[in-house]
Amino acid sequence: MNKFIMAKRVLTGLFVAVVIVIFLVPMSSFAANEHTTMPFTGVKVNGGTVTHTKHHGKNVLTLSDDFKVPDTPDPHWQVVDSKGNVYLLERLAIKGDKINKSITLPDYIPDVAKVQIWCAFAETLLGETQFDKPVM
Repeated sequence: MNKFIMAKRVLTGLFVAVVIVIFLVPMSSFAANEHTTMPFTGVKVNGGTVTHTKHHGKNVLTLSDDFKVPDTPDPHWQVVDSKGNVYLLERLAIKGDKINKSITLPDYIPDVAKVQIWCAFAETLLGETQFDKPVM
């Protein structure tokens, strides 16, 4: 009887360990696919960060909640890849008082080293941030 109880406890312990591993592995792999920049710095944008994630196989950039949209006529998302190529993307401000807080990157962008906020009206850099190493 003692051996039966001990075997049951061992099996129960193994079952619990397997369940814990099943739940923890996806969480750790998700966190490993998330990258956050340093805070923005620039003439009009200082503060806030960008987080890179994968969503349904697509690369997504998301502004942090503390990001302040600059008071300029036409701010846009802009990214720079590891070779220095610059890609002008969507406007920050959209219809009404809403903003494009997240954008899905086009497939033709190979990686992202820097994220910039660019004023398309004045053609000037408002602020930028970078990842520790290019992401994608």
